[in-house]
Amino acid sequence: MGKRMNDLASAPKSEPVAVRQRKPDWIRVKAPTSQEYAATRDLMRSLNLNTVCEEAACPNIGECWTKKHATVMILGDVCTRACAFCNVKTGMPRKVDADEPEHVAEAAAKLGLEHIVITSVDRDDLADGGAGQFVKVIEALRRTTPNTTIEILTPDFRGKMREAVEAIVAAGPDVYNHNLETVPRLYPTIRPGARYYASLRLLEEVKRHNPLIFTKSGVMLGLGEQRLEVHQVMDDMRCAGIDFLTMGQYLQPTPKHTKVIEFVTPQAFSAYGAIARAKGFLQVAATPLTRSSYHAGDDFQQMRAAREAQLAKAR
Repeated sequence: MGKRMNDLASAPKSEPVAVRQRKPDWIRVKAPTSQEYAATRDLMRSLNLNTVCEEAACPNIGECWTKKHATVMILGDVCTRACAFCNVKTGMPRKVDADEPEHVAEAAAKLGLEHIVITSVDRDDLADGGAGQFVKVIEALRRTTPNTTIEILTPDFRGKMREAVEAIVAAGPDVYNHNLETVPRLYPTIRPGARYYASLRLLEEVKRHNPLIFTKSGVMLGLGEQRLEVHQVMDDMRCAGIDFLTMGQYLQPTPKHTKVIEFVTPQAFSAYGAIARAKGFLQVAATPLTRSSYHAGDDFQQMRAAREAQLAKAR
């Protein structure tokens, strides 16, 4: 018996098995199965386009692709950052695809999109951070589908922010989105390659160059943030002139990513949304399943109507 106990004690320890947290009922969605979903997937494959819907494992992919709504992710599918929450691959990206702008425009035309969202990986390896590719995509869309409104979701262009913002704003997107993602206290662990106040300054720069472009930002909840910290982020956003706030539940993509600290209830999201509206945002989307581009087209129309109502009231 003693020998057996010694053998067990000296045996190599097995690695602990990561246990995935059980999601509450309000965060569960059905697996995508529709013909429209398959058609959207096949179109993206045929044009060699990446989507954040797939790369970031978005829970809304079934609903959005069934409606032929897809968020295109330009500049490849490999990111030069390694954020603790993100499911996109990290490493050395490939060469920028020169045909990508025309392929994005072709996809928008074939899907009949009234509103399109374009995002990208971080490309710290490029001299302009990838801003030039955003410009080319916007220009291709304006040529091919001139009635499609364009929303972009950019990285922070670390070290190249002012030049990048100036070039992209000059191309004339309708909405400029850049997500703060979380509260300042959590940046060192959640978003170590970025700086909170640099992201705020980026959105301030957009408004400085063109006050008519709608600005948008989002945060994830459930990472350990405190209620008053979230309120402070809202205040910071309003000081930066941000028009549209999105708030959604963080979901752990894989066991190696940051764990979910809390599943925030729909009631809590509703309360945050009410506070945000009271603080003066033109548009607020705050639900567990909210993501940056979820219902983006409908939200854009509502935001534009809200601005027109404000201007009419001020006359």
